[in-house]
Amino acid sequence: MADLAPLMLDPALQMGNHPASGTAAPRNAAGIAKVAEDFEAFFAGLVFDEISSDIEPDPITGGAEGEAMFKSLLNQEFGKSVARTHALGIADVVQRQLLQYQEVQ
Repeated sequence: MADLAPLMLDPALQMGNHPASGTAAPRNAAGIAKVAEDFEAFFAGLVFDEISSDIEPDPITGGAEGEAMFKSLLNQEFGKSVARTHALGIADVVQRQLLQYQEVQ
């Protein structure tokens, strides 16, 4: 585990631009905008998951395991919808930071 610590602190790895990450960071504005929007969608989906975690299952449908799975999928779609409208503004901030980081390199 100690040999992973330097990789976790490496900014290039965090940007996905490191051989150990397996992917290359996008280098154009459209790719960076997509990554930023995906991040906002992921974050919003997590927020919706947390918000809906305290909601009791519907007694009419029985609250089976399928309901929990589909609730998570629904929350992911809610997150994507929020991200498409940039309602939280997270994608804009992330995009600015990624573009700024790219200029430094």
